[in-house]
Amino acid sequence: MDNNFTLDLADEAATLSFGSTLGKAIIPNLTIYLHGDLGAGKTTLVRGLLQGLGFSGKVKSPTYTLVEPYENLTTENGLLNLYHFDLYRFNDEEEWESAGFRDYFNKESVCLIEWPEKAEHILPMPDIDIYFKIKPTGRDVHIDGHSLNAQACVKNIKELYS
Repeated sequence: MDNNFTLDLADEAATLSFGSTLGKAIIPNLTIYLHGDLGAGKTTLVRGLLQGLGFSGKVKSPTYTLVEPYENLTTENGLLNLYHFDLYRFNDEEEWESAGFRDYFNKESVCLIEWPEKAEHILPMPDIDIYFKIKPTGRDVHIDGHSLNAQACVKNIKELYS
């Protein structure tokens, strides 16, 4: 099965729409790395994903808090906890352990991680990598699925886009 594909996202609305589609396709027990330069659309994708899950509250970047939790979200498969990490300013491995962040990575959760390279030695391996590339007009988004859970999620996304 082909576990990767690329999309051309013309603008912020297209990024939100893709995020919403991802929210409808998401399944629990996933670790998703979000790669891209500042302003590439990573947080916008998370905002769209949460909207796709029916979340109507404010979605902010966890640049200073490291993580924003969104718990007990209702999906077709039951409740889901989503944790949005932004590790751009991360520099203290002890903070990771003392804050209990490792506990967020479990079978009921989806963890979306911006700037995973800042903590790659302590993070679990990704199930899905999403790469954002800024173009003069919009963004290219490339999705790579690595695990069995990722295969199901990528298949769901492809079906929603076909």
